[in-house]
Amino acid sequence: MAHDYRSIMENVKTKKSAGNGPQRRKAAPRPKSVYSHAELSEIFRRFSIQRPEPKGELEHVNPFTLVVAVALSAQATDAGVNKATRALFQVADTPEKMLDLGEEKVRDYIRTIGLYRNKAKNVIALSRMLVERFGSEVPRTREELILLPGVGRKTANVVLSMAFGQATMAVDTHIFRIANRLLLAPGKTPDEVEDRLIRIIPDEYLYHAHHWLILHGRYCCKARKPECERCVIADLCKSPEKTCDVPAPLVELPPQLFGPTP
Repeated sequence: MAHDYRSIMENVKTKKSAGNGPQRRKAAPRPKSVYSHAELSEIFRRFSIQRPEPKGELEHVNPFTLVVAVALSAQATDAGVNKATRALFQVADTPEKMLDLGEEKVRDYIRTIGLYRNKAKNVIALSRMLVERFGSEVPRTREELILLPGVGRKTANVVLSMAFGQATMAVDTHIFRIANRLLLAPGKTPDEVEDRLIRIIPDEYLYHAHHWLILHGRYCCKARKPECERCVIADLCKSPEKTCDVPAPLVELPPQLFGPTP
């Protein structure tokens, strides 16, 4: 499986250019936005320069461990999940090994994560379903993924993007906040925000947009106090909360270093 996974990820760029991601909902009209198409293109162009190859920060070694990691990340930080799963994935990186480990031992590994008892139960249940229903392979459609215990639409979208190279929009707390704060794609629910973002983001930027927005919300447009002076789109931003109109220098961040430079 590890070999197959590496092959998949090596071909992600080919898939993107071939348009193999989920279909953008072309039939629906583009929603009205406070940003023009040119402004939207410029926003994501700058994000693409700042982070040319953005990556998720959850550690995993194959699609199965990614599903588990994302499911565990609900109401928990990526750093906290990584700390717990490093040892877990060393002994259980397939559904069969996770089942052999058992719920009690899974609980011991993830005890530092919030809601760990229920999450351990879900990890065992989803591992069993993968073995019994999907031949131990992580399914490649959203409809099948959300059948797995503990896997919702957001988790499914993350897996489709990170494991299988599909252009999806997984709306977590950061993206939901950013979309509403910046008036980028305001909505009352994550599904509403997802639908609007997918329809307004220019095609050429859609594949990475999910990670760009998450990282922007995590490290710059923070929940308690946005750091507008560090924002590369400060001049374009239409948020009523912004405190600066001068964009930060547009420079590429060091690889794998998404937060503030020490």
